[in-house]
Amino acid sequence: MARLPRIAQRTEQLLGCAVVSTAPVAGGHVCTTTKMRLSDGRMAAAKTRHQPPPGFFASEAAGLRWLAEAEAIAVPEVLAVAEDCLIIEWIEPGRPSAENATALGHDLARLHSFGVGQSGAQPSGGGQFGAERDGFIGVLPLPNRPAETWVEFYAVRRVLPYLKLAVDRGQIDPVDAADVELAVRRLTQIAGPAEPPARLHGDLWNGNVVWDHAGVGHLIDPAAYAGHRETDLAMLALFGLPQLPRVMEAYQEVAPLAEGWQDRVALHQLFPLLVHACLFGGSYGSRAGEAARRYL
Repeated sequence: MARLPRIAQRTEQLLGCAVVSTAPVAGGHVCTTTKMRLSDGRMAAAKTRHQPPPGFFASEAAGLRWLAEAEAIAVPEVLAVAEDCLIIEWIEPGRPSAENATALGHDLARLHSFGVGQSGAQPSGGGQFGAERDGFIGVLPLPNRPAETWVEFYAVRRVLPYLKLAVDRGQIDPVDAADVELAVRRLTQIAGPAEPPARLHGDLWNGNVVWDHAGVGHLIDPAAYAGHRETDLAMLALFGLPQLPRVMEAYQEVAPLAEGWQDRVALHQLFPLLVHACLFGGSYGSRAGEAARRYL
């Protein structure tokens, strides 16, 4: 009998359930994912990474549980978490219909509107922006120390840390970096109306929306925190969710965005653009500069 892969053995230890079969899952530059069939009939996905930083998988598990706590949108169930791996419910991919895209928009609006609360899984810091523990965005640390206002949080915890890292790594031109700094200085004037903190996925790009075999949209791989809801939506727009127009129309039906939100999309995209500049280089640094110049 063939010896089970190490991750299958680890899964059996954590779940107390035999693994019947395994299959590698393509894609993913951060973690290796293995699909597994369990002896009790369940399907699971195990995520591993070579020498993950302390708390790496615990942070993702906490984010999934915090999103699930709202009972507003589908997320995979956390089956087990340890320092070396995360085991979650497997979502069998399918294709969404127009009605499914509408449902996702409604669900996302309900998630954002649920409130941040005092969850034991991913506490928000007493209704402030941020979270009580730092997290990760991709392989990069994600500072989450709470702030009273979104302007402060976005500047000090989101844009400026990754701007500095991009500069240090030579992944953004000095002119573009200077323009991002100028835009940050204008945040109070360009941020739009104040809003209460929203329960965010935090890394909401197209690849982190998985449509199941019934067409239901599930959110995976969160970098969850209490933030401004326009940031989640701007990231969806940045990385091209095909169903975005219908999702946005449905979102507006449940939780209308503040006037002028379209003009603030690029502002909220500064954060993911700088993260991608740090991780991948390429044109992301110049795109961050272009986004910043819209507000100068």
